[in-house]
Amino acid sequence: MSEALASEIARLRACTACADLPLGPKPIFQLSPTARLLITSQAPGTKAHASGLPFDDPSGERLRDWLGLDREAFYDASRVAILPTGLCYPGRLPKGGDAPPRPGCAPLWHPRIVPLLPAVRLRLLVGGYAVRLVLGPKTRLEDAVRGYAEHLPRHFPLPHPSWRTLVWERRNPWFRSEVLPALRRAVATALAG
Repeated sequence: MSEALASEIARLRACTACADLPLGPKPIFQLSPTARLLITSQAPGTKAHASGLPFDDPSGERLRDWLGLDREAFYDASRVAILPTGLCYPGRLPKGGDAPPRPGCAPLWHPRIVPLLPAVRLRLLVGGYAVRLVLGPKTRLEDAVRGYAEHLPRHFPLPHPSWRTLVWERRNPWFRSEVLPALRRAVATALAG
């Protein structure tokens, strides 16, 4: 690991920029300079916060299914990096559901970390927060996902794989028939060799 990346990881692990979070700061990520796939997602949930593993919940199972990766391949940091837009669990909304990622997190860490991942061939943008972070604040998630080919070979936009997406998937059968096969090919190509 490069000295620069090791230094940033140490700073990231010690980050207390959001000390007021309900469960306290606990950055959840997976990084290696040899990773060929970078997953940028929303923020960890309570299960990931408890285990320290990103996507250690049912949404992670769905994402791994979408990608065609088993758990072992997904958590192989030498091949797959995970850097959410919000690195810590953001808490709950008053009416239920997880709060959005803290807006200051990605601008603080992504410009420092992403350039230190030189082997990345493909960046998955998982959910609206990740899509807008990378593709621009006015980008509509569904438009980006439907037009995924416009963003290749560098980026692949996706909806968040939460249970809420099940209804959206039923209303948009093109996602399963067109997008998922292309996603699996893109992921396999990025990880090959």
